[in-house]
Amino acid sequence: MQCCGGKGKKVEDVNASGIDVKKMDHILEKYRSVPGSLITVLQEAQEIYGYLSMKVLHYIAEQTNTKLAKVYGVATFYTQFRLKPIGKYLIMLCQGTACHVNGAKSVEAALCDELGIREGETTEDLLFTLNNVACLGCCSLSPVMMVNGETYGNLTPTKARELIKELRNKHMESKGA
Repeated sequence: MQCCGGKGKKVEDVNASGIDVKKMDHILEKYRSVPGSLITVLQEAQEIYGYLSMKVLHYIAEQTNTKLAKVYGVATFYTQFRLKPIGKYLIMLCQGTACHVNGAKSVEAALCDELGIREGETTEDLLFTLNNVACLGCCSLSPVMMVNGETYGNLTPTKARELIKELRNKHMESKGA
């Protein structure tokens, strides 16, 4: 299936994903007669699945009698929506002025190297997602990042690498490996 400015790019087949779209039927029923509720429906769907797959977008369009292009347009316009799964650990690295002048770029380079991904990507094992953000509001701790809402400040490339290793170990221990 091609969709919404595909320019030859393929998006996931709406039937290929193992996602159970019926999990959001209660949401669709709740907002079916509420005008202007598309953003709320998308937010609640993302809460269920962690992201908005094409299968979910297609189902929302079908069930709300809204063009897929409109649903996709809203989902891609707002930065709160994710079209790809995120990792277990969502890393938000501050790129604000204080963090920038105190070495955020070198911390980013270390994270990218340690994780084997670039900013905005998720590791293949779905363990880590790295996102740069404009400001976390923790300037006195710069450079700073948040991992699943927990703040880590006064970072160096070495500290950032150590944290990633700790989180990997924690994950492996929780799996009993």
